[in-house]
Amino acid sequence: MKGTKKLVIVESPTKAKTIGGYLGDEYEVIASVGHVRDLAEPSALPAELKKGAFGKFAVDVENDFAPYYVVNDNKRKTVSELKRALKGADELWLATDEDREGEAIAWHLLEVLQPKVPVHRMVFHEITQDAIEQAKQNTRDLDTALVDAQETRRILDRLYGYDISPVLWRKVAPKLSAGRVQSAATRLVVDRERERQAFRAAEYWDLTATFRPEADAADSTAFEARLVRLDAQRVATGGDFGDDGKLTARAAKAGVIPLEQDRAERIAALLAEHARGKVVSVETKPHTRRPAAPFTTSTLQQEASRKLRYSSRQTMSFAQSLYENGYITYMRTDSPSLSKQAVQAARAQASELYGAHTLPEKPRVYTGKAKGAQEAHEAIRPAGEVFQRPTALKGKLTQGEHALYELIWKRTVASQMADAKGSTDTVTLAAQVPENANAAPTAAEFTTSGTVITFPGFLLAYEEGRDENRGDKSGDQNAKLPQLTSGQALGIEAPSAKGHETSPPPRYTEASLTKRLEELGIGRPSTYAAIISTIMDRGYVAKKGQALVPSWIAFSVVRLLEEHFSELVDYDFTAEMENDLDRIASGEADRGKWLGEFYFGTDAHPGLRGVVDNLGEIDARAINTIKIDDEISLRNGKYGPYLEVVDDKCEVGDDGVVKPRSVNIPDGLAPDELTPAKAHELADAEPAEDRVVGLHPETSKRIVAKNGRFGPYVTELPDEGEELPKGQKPRTASLFKSMDPATIDLDTAVALLGLPRVVGFDPESEAEITAQNGRYGPYLKKGSDTRSLPSEDAIFSIDLAGAQELFAQPKYGAKRASSALKEFEADPVSGKPIKVKDGRFGPYVTDGETNATIPRGDSVEDVDFARAVELLAIKRAKGPAKKKAPARKAAAKKPAAKKTTAKKPAAKKPAAKTSAAKTSTSASKTVDPARSAAAKKAAATRAANRAAAEAQA
Repeated sequence: MKGTKKLVIVESPTKAKTIGGYLGDEYEVIASVGHVRDLAEPSALPAELKKGAFGKFAVDVENDFAPYYVVNDNKRKTVSELKRALKGADELWLATDEDREGEAIAWHLLEVLQPKVPVHRMVFHEITQDAIEQAKQNTRDLDTALVDAQETRRILDRLYGYDISPVLWRKVAPKLSAGRVQSAATRLVVDRERERQAFRAAEYWDLTATFRPEADAADSTAFEARLVRLDAQRVATGGDFGDDGKLTARAAKAGVIPLEQDRAERIAALLAEHARGKVVSVETKPHTRRPAAPFTTSTLQQEASRKLRYSSRQTMSFAQSLYENGYITYMRTDSPSLSKQAVQAARAQASELYGAHTLPEKPRVYTGKAKGAQEAHEAIRPAGEVFQRPTALKGKLTQGEHALYELIWKRTVASQMADAKGSTDTVTLAAQVPENANAAPTAAEFTTSGTVITFPGFLLAYEEGRDENRGDKSGDQNAKLPQLTSGQALGIEAPSAKGHETSPPPRYTEASLTKRLEELGIGRPSTYAAIISTIMDRGYVAKKGQALVPSWIAFSVVRLLEEHFSELVDYDFTAEMENDLDRIASGEADRGKWLGEFYFGTDAHPGLRGVVDNLGEIDARAINTIKIDDEISLRNGKYGPYLEVVDDKCEVGDDGVVKPRSVNIPDGLAPDELTPAKAHELADAEPAEDRVVGLHPETSKRIVAKNGRFGPYVTELPDEGEELPKGQKPRTASLFKSMDPATIDLDTAVALLGLPRVVGFDPESEAEITAQNGRYGPYLKKGSDTRSLPSEDAIFSIDLAGAQELFAQPKYGAKRASSALKEFEADPVSGKPIKVKDGRFGPYVTDGETNATIPRGDSVEDVDFARAVELLAIKRAKGPAKKKAPARKAAAKKPAAKKTTAKKPAAKKPAAKTSAAKTSTSASKTVDPARSAAAKKAAATRAANRAAAEAQA
């Protein structure tokens, strides 16, 4: 009945189901499944707009950067359903998330639906009965400043991506893309790898010994101490050396001395033979440790990476599910503060579980360093006024969700508990070492320390993890010390000298990169996971264990951006853009003016357009070349990286010019591992000349074995002076993996050149069956039907009966499945066992529901349970593969241009906004009945061709 229905729109079906359970029957809750509109692809614009102001970006840069939006093809059905539901409703409630993204989704919904009924904006940061009831009573207007900030970010990324990506295509490689924030993140990873390449290890020695009080002492417990001074000069540790392998200026100025192997071993021997020690001093200091603040988006991703080995994408996927099902508060936030309700809940559970004595007198208050107001204003915590304990949720959550919830619960409860207290004893010991019989003995000084926790406090619930510590780890002692007094005599046992090498700067992990991005002010809570996922998906960065390793193509991209777009990849400039977006979100800055300054420039900055228009000549070869030494350079070529070698093995042309030779680089070799020594090893391993295998018995042409860019192969050389017909190339065949170009015989080479091999004729279909090698491995072909072969050798060994047996089986991917290469326990999301299998397109991970290809650079041996879970999570996050729309002929009749429409406030009363802001227009394209379905399909197909250019934050 009209007048009794309220339509509520949220982003996801899960969220809709949870909220629907808290609302009455008069509410209908529907999911938009994310954004329903986005910027049009320029190739999909109506013909009359392609040559106009919108033609390059689908943004009119001359008219206050007005965007041209279209309803996404995969959302037309959703929009129709929303419109149908709205017809029967007397009120529209927009309950999307309360951050910029959620506000923008709500605004786009209003622009598309054009409601004629009252509109309410409903926001909450947790999905509980109380929170939903409170949100119903406290609706607000749409925040157009937040919408402006999100729209500015979207347009900014379009301008950046579409202006810079074509430069990368021309000068580095096709299909690359540049992103405003992702480019800065890629540069961070590349800069760290450059530091590792420049790093020179330093050798240093240290000495430890076991000290034991005399037998008549009250406590004769032995303990270990480390040598720290010799004759009052401090002994160098790893932290005293620079990345050049030498003592730092500061250490040298302080008189630090490196301990060399000979002296270290000599002192150890003398201590064992002659010396006794004594206690110089015992210093006791109180030890206090505070609990960590409740989780923000950044710290949650860092801690989940350290403790649970989750990727950023996995963490946010699990957190999203927990939030939408009502278990935690909103998971995108930069605030560590807790509401009064949450503080009371945390203190109550801490008191109940660990005792009232573990609580401080007053609740703890945490404040963050959030620069913008775009995110929710409370930390990530368990939802509700009484936290559900992790043990009560077993069976209700998947394994992955449960582990993350438990982490959040522990951190929240611990944050309101008392400090851990204790004392730290630092003991200084002395020994006399007779290094020189003709001189006074050397005074050797040792130290050790031990901490005793007398009151654990918050440690009963939770202890924060730590990132890799690059410096000297020998100082992290926490020995169990006996009761000692100054002047007490000690025996020395088992003195030991050990050599060490300084370590290069550690590569970023997802956790440490997120932390660094946050420190620099690059990105915001809602973007950290997307930034890291994007640079990995685009091939700029790969994971090696937990470490992020840049690809060689990333070096070329970063170099081009540094040399020709330096300001755009400057960390401070990128961070300042984030601050500018925050100012737009708070209404302090105007969207159109800011975009104009960014694109067209100011007196202080040339602007993106000015930089792109005045690039000048870019030497693509120089951009793609990294010099290893005087003879060898690494080159990024059309088909990937390779070594270019100029040495005495190279050919010299008739013009006297040396022709460099190309050498393959093994897959998985990290950039910092390609040292000059390694490069020469690879170059020397490559054969300098092609090997003549013999003459073909039928054609009498020479067959040679070569090493090419894609591996070893054999080819048939034309006779001297012979010119092949236009378009014809010499016969060539790749060697099997089991074959060596240095040992392959003539018969095998002839057989390879004769492929595909005719196995026989199928008597039923009368079709020829052939065996051959393809892009995805060996296979049989019968007409248009194919079957994979078990190995390359089967190409020559399989007979007609064996081929018919294979064709009689179901095709791969239907009922026939390969045996598992590895098996693991159940996936935390699906609850089903994970297996690693070998498929037609290479090895992959599967839980029976989701299949994830193992990326290049990862071997089957390297894939463990954590990596398998991560690959499946990444695949789920990407969603199902999009099917390409079939090409159709465009309709002959061209559609008329649509007029642009100004932004429309969402609420019943207009939102307060300056006139300048209102001039920010958006061309709103709606469904045009006059436009044929064929034209729409053609536009969608054209749109796909431009997708690679865009970089979304």
